[in-house]
Amino acid sequence: MLDKNGIAKRIAKEVKDGYYVNLGIGIPTLVANFVRDDIEVEFQSENGVLGMGPFPFEGEEDADIINAGKQTITTLPGASFFDSATSFAMIRGQHVDLTILGAMEVSEQGDIANWKIPGKMVKGMGGAMDLVASAENIIVAMMHTNRAGASKLLKSCSLPLTGVGCVKTIVTNMAVLEVTPKGFQLLERAPGVSVEAIQAATEGTLIVEGDIPEMQL
Repeated sequence: MLDKNGIAKRIAKEVKDGYYVNLGIGIPTLVANFVRDDIEVEFQSENGVLGMGPFPFEGEEDADIINAGKQTITTLPGASFFDSATSFAMIRGQHVDLTILGAMEVSEQGDIANWKIPGKMVKGMGGAMDLVASAENIIVAMMHTNRAGASKLLKSCSLPLTGVGCVKTIVTNMAVLEVTPKGFQLLERAPGVSVEAIQAATEGTLIVEGDIPEMQL
């Protein structure tokens, strides 16, 4: 199975030249480390940064330059900083080509739950609701199962929803899947992971057609 960096590396292959990309908290922030050097991509963070680069090396961090998850980041030449109103105008105005988010649960209808576990303290939904409501191209980066081994790809979400019918693609530590009207379409397997293992780890409807290739990282 893939680790978090492996998931991010596979998602980086979906980033195209000229894209404006929003990176959510968690695994998505790692994607900037793996984008090809021969393309130009503008990474946006909802706290008001456009032009994020990879994470800084130890000892080179600047505590004043952070992403939405309060992690220190680097910026590329030409980067800009702005207020939240401008940042969300970009998001709500659909000026972001690709949104990459983490999730606690995704349903086979493309619903996403990624902001709250009932009974646990949370500060709020943050920008997640705006991102899923405005983006036309959403990739979810997540582990296929939770720490107890239960599937996170479900027939229907049990946690409070962030968005309904909005997820297009999911990349987990086990597979790449596309959300279709019939369920989760299995597109690729993680190296060394069998179709049977993916089926066993997926509660929602899994569609398997033909030979499923391994991911090329």
